[in-house]
Amino acid sequence: DELDLLLDLIVQSVERAGGLPVLIPWGLTDESLRGLFARLDGVLFSGGGDVDPARYGAEWNDAIGGVDAERDRVEMMLSKWVVEEEKPFFGICRGSQILNVALGGTLYRDVGEHPGAQRHTFSYPEFPHNLRPHEIQIEEESVLARAIGQPILAVNSLHHQACREVAPGLQVVARAPDGMIEAVEVPRHPFGLAVQWHPECLPDAPEMRRLFGSFVAAAKDRRASR
Repeated sequence: DELDLLLDLIVQSVERAGGLPVLIPWGLTDESLRGLFARLDGVLFSGGGDVDPARYGAEWNDAIGGVDAERDRVEMMLSKWVVEEEKPFFGICRGSQILNVALGGTLYRDVGEHPGAQRHTFSYPEFPHNLRPHEIQIEEESVLARAIGQPILAVNSLHHQACREVAPGLQVVARAPDGMIEAVEVPRHPFGLAVQWHPECLPDAPEMRRLFGSFVAAAKDRRASR
């Protein structure tokens, strides 16, 4: 299963960066989820199926797939908590989308809804996960820029949805050549970053290792300050 593979790659990337990955199960009560959240030094939101369009005021269409109401519930709560409590977090693909929706933003149900959109869906097995079909432009002085260390980055592209209207409290820090949002941050947050590509699929790329390394370092700082 592709999502299992991506999750394995994320676990390996976090561990390689010096973190100890803990998987959050679905089905927890709000109270139990809150208790588990309190023990974590950081939260990573991984890729996956689509967010229920009803959560951002849109209707279902044929492009929507893989919706998981329980996952939406859990990640909506976690998204709000990491921002409110300034706990380090890193969102990947769906992770950027659920964050935006949780904070009040909207999504393109399919990237084709974006005016002048280029192709963004280069999915496996038709294309390898490490194919980097386009570049992104990164805003200077952003958390992403400091982690990556360069203003332009070639990225892979597996998504068919993307952030549309950006939620209050989020800042766009990277875009594709067609203007599609590729990364958002929470300003003045210790590490509040979400990207649209899949850095875990590029484990040998130094800039992607730095990205995971920066997230884990922020989580360690959080732990040390307790």
